[in-house]
Amino acid sequence: MKFFKRFLTKNYAPRWLILQIDLLFVVLSVFVAYLIRFNFDLYHPEFSRFWLIAATFGVLRLFSFYFTKTYYGVVRYTSVQDAKRIFISLTGGTIFYGAANIIFYYNKGYEFAPFSIILAEYVLTAVTMCFFRLAVKLIYTEIKILDVDRKSVIIFGAGESGILTKRTIDHDKDSGKKVIAFLDDDHKKRFKTVEGLKIYNLEQDFNHLISKYKIDELVISVQKISRKRKEELVDLCLLHKIHVMTVPNASDWINGELSTKQIKEIKIEDLLERDPIQLDQDKISALLKDKVVMVTGACGSIGSELVRQIVKFYPEKIVLIDQAESPLYELELEMREKFGFIEFDVVIADIRNQKRMEEIFQKTNPEVVYHAGAYKHVPLMEEHPFEAINTNVRGTKILADLSVKYNVKKFVFVSTDKAVNPTNVMGASKRIAEIYVQSLNKRLIDQPEYGVTQFVTTRFGNVLGSNGSVIPRFRKQLENGGPITVTHPEICRYFMTIPEACQLILEAAKMGKGGEIFVFDMGEPVKIIDLAKKMISLAGLKIDQDVKIVFTGLRPGEKIKEELLNNKEKTLPTHHPKIMIGKVREYPFELVEAEINDLIVSNFDGNDQQTVSKMKLIVPEFVSNNSIFEKLDNINVTSNLKFD
Repeated sequence: MKFFKRFLTKNYAPRWLILQIDLLFVVLSVFVAYLIRFNFDLYHPEFSRFWLIAATFGVLRLFSFYFTKTYYGVVRYTSVQDAKRIFISLTGGTIFYGAANIIFYYNKGYEFAPFSIILAEYVLTAVTMCFFRLAVKLIYTEIKILDVDRKSVIIFGAGESGILTKRTIDHDKDSGKKVIAFLDDDHKKRFKTVEGLKIYNLEQDFNHLISKYKIDELVISVQKISRKRKEELVDLCLLHKIHVMTVPNASDWINGELSTKQIKEIKIEDLLERDPIQLDQDKISALLKDKVVMVTGACGSIGSELVRQIVKFYPEKIVLIDQAESPLYELELEMREKFGFIEFDVVIADIRNQKRMEEIFQKTNPEVVYHAGAYKHVPLMEEHPFEAINTNVRGTKILADLSVKYNVKKFVFVSTDKAVNPTNVMGASKRIAEIYVQSLNKRLIDQPEYGVTQFVTTRFGNVLGSNGSVIPRFRKQLENGGPITVTHPEICRYFMTIPEACQLILEAAKMGKGGEIFVFDMGEPVKIIDLAKKMISLAGLKIDQDVKIVFTGLRPGEKIKEELLNNKEKTLPTHHPKIMIGKVREYPFELVEAEINDLIVSNFDGNDQQTVSKMKLIVPEFVSNNSIFEKLDNINVTSNLKFD
């Protein structure tokens, strides 16, 4: 038994052996056909020709098997395709044999072989060959099930994706897993069987399953499942110490086929994803198709994903601007390999260099600009206010002014929720940039002779997996054995996936008429401590026992909770349920321009205290938190800006 088990699980039968077995079935089928035809009379005169007839069948089947490769397939993995090859081989050979028999009859006056023998051999050979393969497959499957070292797996989802997942696991001899049951939410499927396994209902049968079996893993194999349902499944499995795996979307399968390498551990990002966004494809296409589109910060998390989504609308050309050499080169390679049908201008440039940027605008003549280039890390910008102003404010102003000068049709500014009631230099710098582009748009509306550009601002919170975000940091800390560092037990953040954020940016850009600040529905805020705990549990570790959570204190400029609108702002709905228009204060362009020019000039003096004081004049709601600039909040100052 041990030898048989080892042979089936570790070795493949050689092709010559399978061919010989198939030919043996041919001879046996001819023999049984003779017995049936002549009433089991072994002494019938026709039996004298048995070996001649069997030999001709053997030679014929040998050639047909060779040409159709019926013996090439691995028997333990026999599929419908193997059955088709057997059918084609036997049918073709039988037709040829029958035709030859007819020709022999007309030439000799008698049949070479009775037609009843030909037909019986065809049926018997087909049955025995298929039965042999099916029997080996079943025995192999049973031996795998008896292997006590394999992990017990249940699959959530008894649809097509779940069935393919089960077959994929079964066919991988090195997976170390055995599927023991299906789970499904459809009550109509309960207790039915598929692929030899029973289907259970999650609510009604889960407790029975975990008491009956030692379940090691649950694989979520449903192509469309809500975030809430996914989270319920994960919480239930973590409660019972069951490892959770997930299957990617069918569109991501390799050559349309699933492999066990694609069945991966569920990640925290999977639990924070939301339902897919429905985009107005036609209107977005009208904005981008056959247009020259510029993307700044093209190598960043948002910028690079914007590029990947923009190409789907067939622009005439995309101008990729960034100053990070290696990431820009990698992005160029990716774009040219995947989207060779689109023209790309890959430009290393600094948006703060006005002369360089003007050269690029002159050369490329962009019609749509997505400005995603910015400094975004709060603690770093708190230490270096000069860089925040020079990049986030001055860089944005240079791009906005050039867009007006060179008749860009639409300018989309990617902002942040940290611009609302800012408590840090980074957020305040983004708010000042918002004020500039919005007031510039108002000027163009009031005085259209100055330009045609429509300025649109998009504002949203944290994006999952972006450079420097909390999830990659936690993951790296876990890989290093901990501890997980959280700044404050009550700190929480809004989260959105990078593709979702970029889709909403495209949608907002399409619907914007100019001057709007579009606010995205970020869902419910997530406590960072809960995020850390869930990531530890998903890694199969125990809090405090395997990995500790350490509170390090708020960083300079950091808030406990971010906001998308300040107290004096309201929102208006749009046709898209996840996009609102923020009703924000408006300022006259002449005063804004004067104040910002003054800020930029004073910033070059290198006096951080002076720079931040000026920022607080322009953005009076900017109140520093946990920062060296808190003392500036108590200074009585006035600004030329008049609020509505």
